[in-house]
Parts: sequence; structure tokens; C-alpha cells
Amino acid sequence: MSRLRALPDPDHLPALDPAYLSDTPAQGLGPGDPAPRILLLYGSLRERSFSRLCVEEAARLLQVMGCETRIFDPSDLPLTDQVAGDDHPAVHALREHAMWSEGMVWCSPERHGQISAIMKLQIDHLPLNMGGMRPTQGRTLAVMQVSGGSQSFNAVNTLRLLGRWMRMITIPNQSSVAKAFMEFDDAGRMKPSAYYDRIVDVMEELVRFTVLTRPHAAQLVDRYSERKAQGAPIDPSKDLSAIAVRP
Repeated sequence: MSRLRALPDPDHLPALDPAYLSDTPAQGLGPGDPAPRILLLYGSLRERSFSRLCVEEAARLLQVMGCETRIFDPSDLPLTDQVAGDDHPAVHALREHAMWSEGMVWCSPERHGQISAIMKLQIDHLPLNMGGMRPTQGRTLAVMQVSGGSQSFNAVNTLRLLGRWMRMITIPNQSSVAKAFMEFDDAGRMKPSAYYDRIVDVMEELVRFTVLTRPHAAQLVDRYSERKAQGAPIDPSKDLSAIAVRP
């Protein structure tokens, strides 16, 4: 079981003015083939979850911009340490999708001034190291939040902190949708607004950073401490920094 949500009406973007959208926002920044792979996580299990609806809008935009997207469904994710060794199909699926991704979108509702437990649970199930592989390190990240009241940035600030902890490249732009219950129609589609436009901005930037860093991903996460722990000394003939200072 993939634990992925199907994206309804992927080609229908009623709040978007296509005259102002570039479907190749990262053109000239790096290789666009294969399509950037983006995993999207949301933080509420409500039937009408505004964090999920925001993620769906983001996924539609990312697909227009040439990305491949996956939206993870956390509805049967166990608590951390609830299952011995995290040996649960939902945990395995989340980690596999994280390994598949080049970038991520995290969107949480703000609850009691913080991210939701469901949002944190998903991040807690993503280890820094998994059998020598790293499911988050070096990947790009866009952070978003929805609020029931006035605009706030508590959740996105926490998501930024977590992104840094998970060794991700968190892009500068972000989205915070205030009074989210007023921003969606009965069909669950976001109405035209400055909030929607900001989500477009954030997704454009995510695509750019993902494509820009793609050719340099291995170098960006290369660390002295890890080379030392693995007993892998620098080869001066291949290390550009050593060449630059060589007499």
C-alpha cells in the first residue's frame, strides 16, 4: 500500500491566472530532466483539512511547473515507538517516499501556537540516517501553515527549525494562510487571493532551488566529520579546494 492520496482535478486551477505563470520557473538554472520529485506532507486528519487542501493546491501548481508530486496520507501512521523497530507499513511507505523525493513541502495547521501532532509525527518518523542512506539531508524544503484566526508564523518558524535539524535546504519564501476557513469554496478549492498568489510564489521558488542544487547535492552534504568517521580521506587530485591552495 503506497499511502498516497490521489490529487483531485489536477488540471483545474480556478484561482490561477496562467498569463503570469511560467511553467518552467527554473529554466537555465540546471537540468530539468528528469522531473523534480516533490513529496508533500500535511498536518491534519479532518475530513475538510485546510492544510491538506493547501498541499493539494501546491501539488497542482508543481505539476504545471513540470514536477512529479506525491502527497502522503498519514491517517494510519503509528506513534513513534508504538511499534517495535518502527516496523509498520505506513512508516516504511513514508520513508520510501522521502527517499524518492528531491524536495518536500510541509504544511501544518497552527494549534496552540505550534505545529500539529500529526505534522511532527511524520517528521519524527524520518530518521537522519537509515542504513547508510539519508531520507532528508540535502533535499529542498518549502514550509507553509494554515491558521483559524489572524495570520501567524509560529508553525512555519518551527518547520524551519525542523528542516534545519533534518539537514534540509529550506527556501527563503513561505506561506501562512490566515482564517483558512474563509479561503476555500465548498468544493475545497482555494479562492483567488494574495494568500493563493503567495503559494504560487513559494512553489516557483521551490522548483528553482531544487533544480539549482540538483547537480551539487552530493557536494553540499559532504562533511568532514562523516569522512573522518568512515575513514575516507580527501583525494587531493579530486578535491577542488585542495587544488586551489596547492603550491
